[in-house]
Amino acid sequence: QVQLVESGGGVVQAGGSLRLSCAASEGDLGTLSWYRQAPGKQREWVANIHRTGASNYLHSVTGRFTISRDNAKNTVTLQMNSLKPEDTAVYYCNAKSFSGVFEYWGQGTQVTVSS
Repeated sequence: QVQLVESGGGVVQAGGSLRLSCAASEGDLGTLSWYRQAPGKQREWVANIHRTGASNYLHSVTGRFTISRDNAKNTVTLQMNSLKPEDTAVYYCNAKSFSGVFEYWGQGTQVTVSS
């Protein structure tokens, strides 16, 4: 069972930046992703990055968020710039096994953007 631990959440004013990190207890993982869930809303996908380094983003965060991974350190980060109040949510790290068969979730980290 792979353990994922997120860090880096907090409270920031609109226009500010935060950097989220997620550390995996094991390596050799497949696609790594970030999701978020705002109060009263369904969890939504934010960004992912494949082992090749190719990445994809939710339209509303494109140009503001950057996802990266370090396969040697088993980490994935989400750099969030120009934050908006609508980015307020609990952010979750997600990892798929190399085979894609298994999926793992972190416990979540709160991001609050004040206006």
